[in-house]
Amino acid sequence: MTATASRFARLSIRWEAPVARITLNNPPWNIIDMAMMEELTSVLNEIESQSSISAIVFNGAGKGFSAGVDVAAHARETVASMLGNFHSVVRALVSTKKVTIAAVDGHCLGGGAELAMVCDFVYTTDEAKWGFPEIRLGCFPPVAATALAALIGQKRAADLILSGRNITGAEAARMGLATAAAPEAQLSSVVDQCTARIGMLSPVALAVTKKAMYAWDSMHFDKGLARAEKIYLEELVETVDAQEGIRAFLEKRAPNWTGR
Repeated sequence: MTATASRFARLSIRWEAPVARITLNNPPWNIIDMAMMEELTSVLNEIESQSSISAIVFNGAGKGFSAGVDVAAHARETVASMLGNFHSVVRALVSTKKVTIAAVDGHCLGGGAELAMVCDFVYTTDEAKWGFPEIRLGCFPPVAATALAALIGQKRAADLILSGRNITGAEAARMGLATAAAPEAQLSSVVDQCTARIGMLSPVALAVTKKAMYAWDSMHFDKGLARAEKIYLEELVETVDAQEGIRAFLEKRAPNWTGR
C-alpha cells in the first residue's frame, strides 16, 4: 500500500509498507526548527505503532539533507526547550524498533548530521557536505559529542567537533560516519536496494536484533547525552562567547571572542 501524508508543514511522509519515507521539507536548507522537531516526534511515535512498517528512510527535499537546527533557537531563552525537543527526536530514533536509513545529499550539517549519524544505515552522495560547525558559533553539538567517537574513533571525532571543518560524503564513508558513498545519480537506487533487503526480513527479528545490538551503547548514550545537555545548559550557555557566537551568526558578522 502506498499513501502520502500531507498534514505536516515541515515534513512530507510517504507510506510504502514495509517502508515509511520521511522527507525534511523546510526550504531552502531544511533547517530543523521547533515545528519540525514536534512533527518528527509525532510521526515517529505513529510509525512505531505500525506493525506493517519495518524501515524508515529519511531524506531532504531539494538539494540538501539539512543544514542543522535553527540557530535562532539557540538563544538563551529558548535553548533549553530546543535541546529537549531535538534530543527527544534523537532518543526516539535511537530506541525505535524500526530499521532507520538516512539518504544524504547536499548539506548535512550540525543537527542534520546528528540526525543522520544515529540512523542504522547512512548512504550519502560523494559530494555531500558533512560537518559539525557548532564550535564556530561558540557552541558544541551534544549528540555528536556523546556518540561520534564510538562511530569514527576519538581522534577523528575530535578533529570534526573541535575544528568545525566540513568533509565530503566520500570522506564521511571512509571514516565510518556513513555506511557508503555513491554518485548522486545512484543514491536512490542504493537506498532502494537496502530497503528491499530489509523488506524481505522478519520485522520482529529485526526489532529484537536491534535491541541486542545497541543494548550496551544505549545505556551509555542515554547517560552521556544527559550529561552533555547539562554541561551545555549550565556551563556553555552562561559564557559570553556562546551568546556572542549566536548573535554574530544571526547578524551575519564575525564573532568577537573574549574568552569569557
